Amino acid sequence: MWNKPQSDMEAPAGPPVPRPGSSAVSLGERSAVRLESAGPRGGARLGASLEIKGQITGSEDLQIDGKVTGAISLNGHELTVGPNAQLQSEIEAGDLIVSGKVIGNVHARGRVDIKRDGSVTGDVSSARISIEDGAHFKGRIEIDPAKSKSTAV
Repeated sequence: MWNKPQSDMEAPAGPPVPRPGSSAVSLGERSAVRLESAGPRGGARLGASLEIKGQITGSEDLQIDGKVTGAISLNGHELTVGPNAQLQSEIEAGDLIVSGKVIGNVHARGRVDIKRDGSVTGDVSSARISIEDGAHFKGRIEIDPAKSKSTAV
């Protein structure tokens, strides 16, 4: 049987090529992170083994299960912070669901949901907020129901 030489089996040099249903985020000249499609709403997911240092912007839903240090802006879309995620971020999103740990201020147009095992340390500004029993929250809350109405235009 014929076998390819080991050098032919290595990945080609150059930037990664996204598969259909995924998108690549540039983190500099030589590195990129693939964001896999995360469900029917057409969002993306950062896996548990990924650690990002830098700004994340986008116009789709995002689920983060890894570590992020830097601002996150999702243009009114939903951000889900998984149970093992650790964020040190200023967050702007439509809705926020926190099951992991967030350190930084949060600005949400819709709802902020801090789940039982979730933790938020920072100020929260949103139209609605829900904090389950057992959740950790330290900061100030500003509720402005007009925020959700202004985006429904």
